[in-house]
Amino acid sequence: MSNELPLLDEDGDGGRFTDTRSKFREKPDKLLDICNLRIEATVYPPGERPQNVVLVNDVSLTLKRGEVLGLIGESGAGKSTLGLASMGYGRGGVKITGGEIIINDRDILKGTPNQIRKLRGREVCYVAQSAAAAFNPAHRLMDQVVEAALLHGMATRADAEKRAIALFRKLSLPDPDNIGKRFPHQVSGGQLERVMVAMALCSEPDLIVFDEPTTALDVTTQIDVLAAIRNAIRDTGVSALYITHDMAVVVQVAHEIMVLRNGELVERGATQQIVNAPREQYTRALVSAHHIDHVQKDPAPVPVLSVKGVTAGYGDGAIKVLRDVSLELHSGQTLAVVGESGSGKSSIARVITGLLAPFKGSVQFDGRELPPRLVDRSKEDLRQLQMIYQMADVAMNPRHTVATIIGRPLEFYFGIGGKERDQRVADLLDKIEMGAGYADRYPAELSGGQKQRVCIARALAAKPKLIICDEVTSALDPLVANAILKLLLQLQKEEGVAYLFITHDLATVKSIADSISVMYRGQVVRDGPKSKVLAPPFDAYTDLLLSSVPQMEVGWLDKAIGARRMESAGN
Repeated sequence: MSNELPLLDEDGDGGRFTDTRSKFREKPDKLLDICNLRIEATVYPPGERPQNVVLVNDVSLTLKRGEVLGLIGESGAGKSTLGLASMGYGRGGVKITGGEIIINDRDILKGTPNQIRKLRGREVCYVAQSAAAAFNPAHRLMDQVVEAALLHGMATRADAEKRAIALFRKLSLPDPDNIGKRFPHQVSGGQLERVMVAMALCSEPDLIVFDEPTTALDVTTQIDVLAAIRNAIRDTGVSALYITHDMAVVVQVAHEIMVLRNGELVERGATQQIVNAPREQYTRALVSAHHIDHVQKDPAPVPVLSVKGVTAGYGDGAIKVLRDVSLELHSGQTLAVVGESGSGKSSIARVITGLLAPFKGSVQFDGRELPPRLVDRSKEDLRQLQMIYQMADVAMNPRHTVATIIGRPLEFYFGIGGKERDQRVADLLDKIEMGAGYADRYPAELSGGQKQRVCIARALAAKPKLIICDEVTSALDPLVANAILKLLLQLQKEEGVAYLFITHDLATVKSIADSISVMYRGQVVRDGPKSKVLAPPFDAYTDLLLSSVPQMEVGWLDKAIGARRMESAGN
């Protein structure tokens, strides 16, 4: 951070919260020092008294200037809770009940609420997982990027915009001089994520908390954003806490890695040591996650789904998002549809489900042609084709219990109610390895993996022949995602259901697919059995996808970027 920046307004606190970042004093080498931190939350079980639950228990860490510490662990490990605590913040009733959080030689927990607010956006900034949800859609990007610097009086509008444009250029954003004039919806997801990084860097903080910044991105976009983040951290000298559930990603940016589980420290060490010689069993499980033994099955003679020559788009044909797309999926098998953001993966799912009527082409299901529009399809058509969504949080009514959510298809499609419905719900909960004890819980009382299992049970309740799985594991940590994938494969074996698996995660594809269709700019550029699609020679785009999958190897990102540059130079 520039030594010329003004000190924080101390609000007459007698110097207790004095900023140490003075040009007349040397900054302490240790930027962040968290000691014996304890964080709790109050939960309200149905019919019981409120209970205090410990989310982070006696965790300590130190972070020097210019270093990156990776925080990794499964859902509920306390990663985000710990990251937000470094800003003196606890969301959703979470309270810091013990320990110290020392930034620039000050325990921020001893500051007043107003003093802690002044810390945020100036000394500590936050980069959220969902860039789309982090920006105000009604304001231009530049207004939001420079807001913190202006709010804290750290720069004039002209100087803040000049720095923002320099950061846009450093982060390899297109048209850096003018992209700030756009609104959030006018840039891609990967670009918006980089703009959010620029927003965090614009006020020249000492520390940035990155909370899963590339999780929702496809692999080709992720590698660009990851490289931009890594280079920006290196060039600005900012320190960072990098929170993620993807070990292969954190290996590319972190100097050290801290492994958390159930709010407690499992292991901490240099990145190389954690990857190559983890000491704890749980760390070894994280490192080896995503390995599933799946034997590719021979296709049945008649496909359960056949998409033929579909061209679709929006606005009377003016915007085409799919061009002459054909797919084929056989009963009891898994077809993975892969490609980067904007390739048409979700659009083909919308056509299959009747949410987007094609301009031409047809969708045949179980030997019959489906009406192109959802409203024209029969209840039987709806029953046999179900969908599991990426974000289980928004796919369930938060006011309904698990029993109501799973029981709805039983009532709607089969007219089953009363005790029979309750028994079927219990059976389905057993099938997804949760048990009948969860029937009376609400979505807010479930973990991310449990929510996704409930969505799977709801889809199975309709006894479908085909389930469309739209990025169902992308928001889950590797161990939970691994368990969900194994569950889906087991259910496929038992029920004979076919899966259309939409994903940008090539590791998942390798684990569960029988056949693969690679999409690029609305077209299928490569398809066939998994063994054929994943075998060379590759077309240029498939080769790019496969080479962009992060590997559990220190230095992989540099090799991947170098290979891209050599290929570009050769062309």
